Amino acid sequence: MARLLSINVGQPRDAEWQGRIVNTAVWKVPVDGPCMVRKLNIDGDGQADRAGHGGEQRAVLVYQIDSYQFWERHLGRSDFVYGQFGENFTVEGLADAEVCIGDRYRIGGALFEVTQPRVTCYRLGIRMDVPEMAALLVSHDRPGFYLRVLEEGDVQPDDEIVKTASGEGAMTVSDISALLYKPGHPHDQLQRALRIPALSLGWRHSFEALLRQSVSGVKSTGNAGLTGVAHPDPAWDGFRQFRLVRQTFEADRVTSLELEPVDGTSLSSYLPGQFVVLRLQPRSAPVLLRSYSLSGRPDNNRFRVSIKRELQGAAGKYLSAELKQGDLVQVSAPRGSFTLIPGDRPVVLVSAGIGVTPVLGMLHALAAERSPRQVWWLYGARSRREHPFAKEVAELLQSLPHTHSYICYSAPGPADRQGVDYDAQGHLDTAALRTLDLPIDGDVYLCGPSKFMSDLTEGFAHLGVTGPSLHTETFGSASSITPGIAASPRRPPHQPQVQPDSGVLVSFARSGLNVRWNPRLHNLLELAEACDVPVRWSCRTGVCHTCETGMISGSVTYQPKPIDGPADNNVLLCCSQPAGDIVVDL
Repeated sequence: MARLLSINVGQPRDAEWQGRIVNTAVWKVPVDGPCMVRKLNIDGDGQADRAGHGGEQRAVLVYQIDSYQFWERHLGRSDFVYGQFGENFTVEGLADAEVCIGDRYRIGGALFEVTQPRVTCYRLGIRMDVPEMAALLVSHDRPGFYLRVLEEGDVQPDDEIVKTASGEGAMTVSDISALLYKPGHPHDQLQRALRIPALSLGWRHSFEALLRQSVSGVKSTGNAGLTGVAHPDPAWDGFRQFRLVRQTFEADRVTSLELEPVDGTSLSSYLPGQFVVLRLQPRSAPVLLRSYSLSGRPDNNRFRVSIKRELQGAAGKYLSAELKQGDLVQVSAPRGSFTLIPGDRPVVLVSAGIGVTPVLGMLHALAAERSPRQVWWLYGARSRREHPFAKEVAELLQSLPHTHSYICYSAPGPADRQGVDYDAQGHLDTAALRTLDLPIDGDVYLCGPSKFMSDLTEGFAHLGVTGPSLHTETFGSASSITPGIAASPRRPPHQPQVQPDSGVLVSFARSGLNVRWNPRLHNLLELAEACDVPVRWSCRTGVCHTCETGMISGSVTYQPKPIDGPADNNVLLCCSQPAGDIVVDL
């Protein structure tokens, strides 16, 4: 007979961890007597991170006393108390290898349904004083699981747990956890999991991404269920020699460079929207690494990148003033997941400033295939003087059968003609979106300055375009994901306080920073944090892939070894160490 042994609750609190303040509710304490379970929570309980915990599908977290005993043996511990694993219900029975998604149980006066395995993050490691705990729960198939509350009611310790219905599909908690986190992801099992009505929406999206990856026809590696996208494998490792064959002035401070491989070999086809990394060697400055989107038509013979020279930018100055036709440039293979999705859905290409380059590559691809899709082109600039590719875009749009164009100038010049050069004065913003009859059933591709991106992301959300339909690309460093960490003023990337005089070189390409590896650090994530390079992470033990990042060149070792490896030419920062000089897309 399954029984409820303990009801555990806790409120968010601040805890000191590695010199930082973490807000967490992972500390739970048992409560005596009856306790009311509601749709979103148990009375007296709270969650610090609603993105990862809580909500209707994750109202109650369950962990088993059998797993307590397993971990006591495995870790050599004897100090566990109820709530040790951050769970709300400590139970006897209900093993992860026996309970199925969709199973229903009555406990006391409440009725529950199993929705998903637990998703562990680094905070359980803090609570347990075992940093790798998130990985251990997954690798040993003991994650625990979440319940949805179908009927609210009182529960109390020693209540009997009565199964009232079996979940459709008969896939256990352990099955579902392994299907996402462990290598393999069999096609038939993904389809089977997606037929389970009770499976929570987040896990459903993950399995849909894995299924798309398996049938896409594009060679890709890695775990799209964790990263959200399938990463096409780069055509080559590191850098190849290219020759500059043409320079074209496009607009004020914007120049296009056309590059051909020195060895003359045909370039593998790349996906519209991808970028390359250039390794530049100015005469009187250190090596520079810069990422630029491919802005031209798909071509097996050459790449085109378009560069805006910033007033204080070393790379822009070198490319516009020093680099000459015939000079050699080292170029990485195209990479990136901000790519045009094939199909027949409407396409909305939205950009501002130099953010035009990746969506221009997409427009070229649509024109090359004479696409019958509805294509919307939305662009914002200050004036005609700062409006690159105006004629090129107009010609591409004219070559397609179903197109719409809307151009905004925020500060048009005296000679700029409304109705000819641009459609409206002002910024391309949420208010402008509302004036257009945009297709909300299409795919939106958005690129531009950070404020433009945040404003229009919110604007499209108001129109009903979110999630898988809204695709964004950020130039420069992406925003950080550091769950639970107290906010602090953001500093620009810098050299760490302690840096060895020798050792392998770690280059953060987007941040323009070259740093010597310090073997006292545990992983590349810690090095990035020491340099205030923006990073994204959650588990910190090689499980969740939140920290997965492009590796432009070089190789790494892993300690600990991740549960499932990253895509080829990517790296999991949280558990990797450089094996030699390395360039990372951060």
